[in-house]
Amino acid sequence: MRKNTSLSAYVKKRTGVPLGHNKSLPNMLSRSLGAGSFPLFWRYWNPIWSYYLSRFITRPVNKHFPMWLAIFTTFLVSGALHDVAVSVIKWKFVAFFTPWFGLMGILVITCQTLNVNYSSLPWAVRALINASFVLGSLFAMYALEATLFP
Repeated sequence: MRKNTSLSAYVKKRTGVPLGHNKSLPNMLSRSLGAGSFPLFWRYWNPIWSYYLSRFITRPVNKHFPMWLAIFTTFLVSGALHDVAVSVIKWKFVAFFTPWFGLMGILVITCQTLNVNYSSLPWAVRALINASFVLGSLFAMYALEATLFP
């Protein structure tokens, strides 16, 4: 993202339609689920949230550290913010999203490093693969939580 990119321009680039358009959500879901790689899935997922994460976390961290660390840090911060929101709603400490998002960050970095690309596959297969990454990491976190805190 360029430094002077507006939120509206960013959302339009990610969804193909202007901010607030009635096709924004369907386009986001279609583009993210049908992405040809797991890193690309995250590029299209929730463009408003990713705009701010990119602007305030990824880019500043990447100025001083390698991109893989900026990506991992961004996933951890996003998970921590989700944990804070759920903790406030439940009015008790929650620390589930931070490690789960950290795991997904590791998957993104690994897929980038290994150049994992399935863009030649049909949309439904790509969607199944991307959903499997998300759900697989979620189930792994539940299994780890059950093992560590029986």
